[in-house]
Amino acid sequence: MSRRTALVTGGAGFLGSHLVDRLLAEGMAVVVVDDFSTGRRENLAHLAGNPDFELVEADVVRTLPEVAADEIWNLACPASPPRYQADPVQTLMTSVLGVHRCLERARRTGARLFHASTSEVYGDPELHPQPETYRGAVNPIGPRACYDEGKRAAETLLFDYARTYRTDIRVARIFNTYGPRMDPEDGRVVSNFVVRALAGAPLELYGGGAQTRSFCYVDDLIEGVVRLMRSPTPPPCPVNLGNPGEFTVKALAEMVLAMTGSRSALVEKPMPADDPRLRRPDITLARTVLGWAPQIALADGLRRTIDHFAAVAERA
Repeated sequence: MSRRTALVTGGAGFLGSHLVDRLLAEGMAVVVVDDFSTGRRENLAHLAGNPDFELVEADVVRTLPEVAADEIWNLACPASPPRYQADPVQTLMTSVLGVHRCLERARRTGARLFHASTSEVYGDPELHPQPETYRGAVNPIGPRACYDEGKRAAETLLFDYARTYRTDIRVARIFNTYGPRMDPEDGRVVSNFVVRALAGAPLELYGGGAQTRSFCYVDDLIEGVVRLMRSPTPPPCPVNLGNPGEFTVKALAEMVLAMTGSRSALVEKPMPADDPRLRRPDITLARTVLGWAPQIALADGLRRTIDHFAAVAERA
């Protein structure tokens, strides 16, 4: 049999680079497409010289290189609020036009397509925890809408292609994920707390840190998306992937301080507009159809993440 090939958009990002490692370990050839607007070259530096790996610098809004791919993995889009709000028009276009290019390629070639959607499609939820059947409470004209509504529109396109053209799609609604290779400056809560704690800088609690989040370690998440992509039958709807353990942001901050031995102060800041108050996945569907559930406890994942950022700080 010929070598199977995967095309990974956004492959230089946090999740994308871990996925690339997994696919290469499985024996696939991998072509990464990234415009490096938020992806980082150092996430892929260890793959230099690997004959099964190719990197193409391109913006999926404008082009998608011609690659004979068996699988298309679409992870191209900024995922942290400061980054996606910095250029909201580009964020929305990446979500909609980027996935449209991937869908057209999949329709034309018969490739199977995975799309990284998000728990942000649920907005500031009125139902807790959030099952896939919940339609969400999103402000369509708020400062987060470029990402929230972009991902919602992408889901519409994906399932319209599945119904109209029988395109084989797999859609994951990804909840907060953390681990090594997070961008230390992208503003996501785990990396932000860890980096600042290690530096002795204040940890900022928006709204006092009473809002809840569910944190999934990256290795668990990658196992989930691979199982979803390789499932013999595509699920008829998106699948929640995340850790159902629920923690307040303040509890996370206190855990990071304890594990780092940091004396950083906790500083309260005003709550950003449309920031979700509660976030916890109902993963019943993932357990049922994929046999998947997270295995790594928050304390264990945080230790690995802290060790990673401490090593990065030592090399700087």
